[in-house]
Amino acid sequence: MKQPRAWQRMLSGRRLDLLDPTPVDIEIEDIAHGLAFVARWNGQTRGDYAYSVAEHSLLVEDLFARIAPGAPVKWRLAALLHDAPEYVIGDMISPVKAAVGPSYGELDARLAAAIHIRFGLPAAIPIKVKRQIKKADRISAWMEAVRIAGFAESEADRFFGKPDRTLIADLDIRLRPPKEVRAAYTARHAALIADLG
Repeated sequence: MKQPRAWQRMLSGRRLDLLDPTPVDIEIEDIAHGLAFVARWNGQTRGDYAYSVAEHSLLVEDLFARIAPGAPVKWRLAALLHDAPEYVIGDMISPVKAAVGPSYGELDARLAAAIHIRFGLPAAIPIKVKRQIKKADRISAWMEAVRIAGFAESEADRFFGKPDRTLIADLDIRLRPPKEVRAAYTARHAALIADLG
């Protein structure tokens, strides 16, 4: 019996093997393009544009910098890339991830390791940094839930934890056309890479 295809052709022309991803097959333009078209909340958000994973990633990187202001640039880059595997596997809401089981997490981890190596990060991010990024991710989820996904604050507090209001006081949720957020994500990645040097 013929094996099913387990690779994805990217717009860059790269073929990314999902079962054995290699850093050389990963391009930031492919990541930015894919994430700009992947909707968070399964697209169930207010506004004229979907709230993309690329936009969410930009917010998480900003929040991470506020949570850990002295963190090295490489960890800000890790925060920007925290959902990068979703450029090929999409964004599944938590209940769907739970239903799919551990295989989703394994695929996500393989892709994340290859992405990290491609951009000069360690394959595995230190636990302390992962926790800080996760905290930023949960604050972003709270903001999204309340501001564009129809949650009451009390409900968002229950699911995502109560955020420190001083961290988010001047932040807003942005809804932009994919072309704009793709450019913003690529530019932010380039700035962080330049700062690493």
